[in-house]
Amino acid sequence: MPAPTAIIRGEGSLLIDENNNSYIDAISSWWVTLHGHAHPYIAEKIYEQALRIEQVIFAGFTHQPAVDLAEKLLQLLPAGFSKVFYSDNGSTSTEVALKMAIQYWWNEDGQQEAKSKTAKRNKILAFNNAYHGDTFGAMSVSDRSVFTLAFHELLFEVIFIDTPTEENLAHTKELINQHENEIAAFIYEPLVQGAGGMKMFNADLMNELLGIVKQSGIICIADEVMTGFGRTGKFFASEYMQQRPDIICLSKGLTGGTMALGATVCNAKIYNAYVNDDKLKTFFHGHSFTANPLACSAALGSMDLLIKPETKRAIEFISESNRDFMQTVVSKFAGNSLLPYRNLRALGTILAFEINEGKDEYLNNVGPVVTQRCMNAGVYIRPLGNCVYIMPPYCITVDQLQKVYDVLLTVLV
Repeated sequence: MPAPTAIIRGEGSLLIDENNNSYIDAISSWWVTLHGHAHPYIAEKIYEQALRIEQVIFAGFTHQPAVDLAEKLLQLLPAGFSKVFYSDNGSTSTEVALKMAIQYWWNEDGQQEAKSKTAKRNKILAFNNAYHGDTFGAMSVSDRSVFTLAFHELLFEVIFIDTPTEENLAHTKELINQHENEIAAFIYEPLVQGAGGMKMFNADLMNELLGIVKQSGIICIADEVMTGFGRTGKFFASEYMQQRPDIICLSKGLTGGTMALGATVCNAKIYNAYVNDDKLKTFFHGHSFTANPLACSAALGSMDLLIKPETKRAIEFISESNRDFMQTVVSKFAGNSLLPYRNLRALGTILAFEINEGKDEYLNNVGPVVTQRCMNAGVYIRPLGNCVYIMPPYCITVDQLQKVYDVLLTVLV
């Protein structure tokens, strides 16, 4: 592997290395940097909070940034959510959701004896090709892939289904009905499977699948760690569907990419299963840095920027530019007997395609070659195998985005 590039500072969409070379961060540093690097407004929020209280245990205590952020999230999220549970990052936000859903059934079934912890509903339904994080629960509900290969014997059993198509929905419904008394929850990435290769699927069919799942009383968990906060064109990808999740997982862009923070938000139905004087029904989950005041302050700053009209216009501009670029690519290679790309697609600020070389897999060697070529041209892109994608910060300029597109075209010729 080549030596890592030493980045010394960032300015908006740019990363600048120790030799003063600048790179357009076309993937928002792993999808987290919503508003650009070193944003002065978020930095000021962190500074002001650091002068008050930088950290306090979140068991038996609370603080204003955590309260304000919970209220802000509940305002921004689709209707129906009522409680926010803080953690550290995307993986832990999904771990919390899984535990929350499984224990919901444990609590509801009245199995309070410490020696009798096996609830009737304790299996998880998940998508093939999914990725939900790198901790063990998150790995278990993720696709059995190169990311989890060394740990397969240690992961718990999951019922996997394909993302919905008109052809497979009937079979999926049969499978769910067959196991409905065993399944505690269904976890899914709404509309875009990120680390699995930016695979996108239809919102109407997803809505139909969620309806089937809900008919069986299964708890629905939307992993919006990547898709949240405007990435798909709406604040949350779940807004594309009428059927809404019971639990939603948030991280990455939550703080504008400034600090690590996770949030697992649930509806009253889930929360009420834990409101009980029986201490065995307690949700025993906590982290040292739960609801860290600095991270919550950064998130509040990011939320302030997110709801500004200029941010909405920026998301619309990137989304429209992606659609225009797709037309440019199709026109440029029209008539070619062998296209250099496969499956050109876009949803909101996300644009992706596969290099037409080898298998569509993470270990495809074309990725590092593309990264180096783009870096040499001043653009940072990190393909998922042969899946080339962009997901730029919302502050990217017209000229910067055009440069990204121009560099992508050089990758294809």
